[in-house]
Amino acid sequence: MSAFLLRRLGFLLITLLATSFLVFAISEFAPGDVATKILGPYATADQIALLTEEMGLNRPMPVRYLDWLGGVLSGDLGTSTLFKQPVNEVLWGRLANTGLLAGIAFALIVPFSLVLGVVAGMREASLRDRSISVASIIATSIPEFASGVFLASIFAVWLGWLPGTSPLSLGGDWSVAQQLVLPVAVVVLYDLGYVVRMVRASMVEVMRAPYIRTAVLKGLTRSEVIFRHALRNALIAPFTVILLQINYLITGVVVVEAVFAYPGFGRMMLDAALAQDIALIEAGALVAVVIAVGTQIAGDIGYMLLNPRIRVR
Repeated sequence: MSAFLLRRLGFLLITLLATSFLVFAISEFAPGDVATKILGPYATADQIALLTEEMGLNRPMPVRYLDWLGGVLSGDLGTSTLFKQPVNEVLWGRLANTGLLAGIAFALIVPFSLVLGVVAGMREASLRDRSISVASIIATSIPEFASGVFLASIFAVWLGWLPGTSPLSLGGDWSVAQQLVLPVAVVVLYDLGYVVRMVRASMVEVMRAPYIRTAVLKGLTRSEVIFRHALRNALIAPFTVILLQINYLITGVVVVEAVFAYPGFGRMMLDAALAQDIALIEAGALVAVVIAVGTQIAGDIGYMLLNPRIRVR
């Protein structure tokens, strides 16, 4: 186990270095000039040259990258040219907002997907199974922006029960809880169907196993067969899938955040990319890589704990 963790941590460090360097290199070939974007289209050549000098953008890319890397190691992520604030102040606040959205969605996705997936997989090809499967496919096939607009049209425009945007502001007529309802609903609907189908497929495979047939022939009740023999084995494969949803919920909900004007991590990265805010893009990319690799490591460890037959060398 310790050797496995050391290898994974080494892989994480290598991935972080490679990602940071690639983002820096790609930014060199991005269209437009950073100084021009900051000063606007009517800035003079002298003003652009002066700002470029002040920001150090005229230095070679490897030199700027090494300077930035040294700052990261000391805890300084630089200054955001878009928000005119230190990256630390912008990044962690936006990440906390997305963490709130992801945490609520994850707390709903996991129990509902497990219950629906197990119920559908218990009786393959039954009416219940087909109904849950069709509903899951429909929910997953609808893009997030489409379901977001659809739900906002019903509950915000037509019924007026919920706000159409979610800026997480406290001074308006809507509470933070009400502002979170629609973004959470869109994320849950989109992700729930995928996880349900994974749990259902694993449950169907386990229910076909010889040891399940043996348990039935021994006279065990259906509830004993499912809860004592089938359920734990059926959750081994979906466990990894469920943990990997954390990566999506934090770094992949940019569409939902854009539709509802939610001040989260994904929307921040989109704005930073459009404004060529290199310091903020770099910091966000590193956070995304840490989350992605971290969830993979947690999934592998959980998979080993659930399945004792697996040994990592």
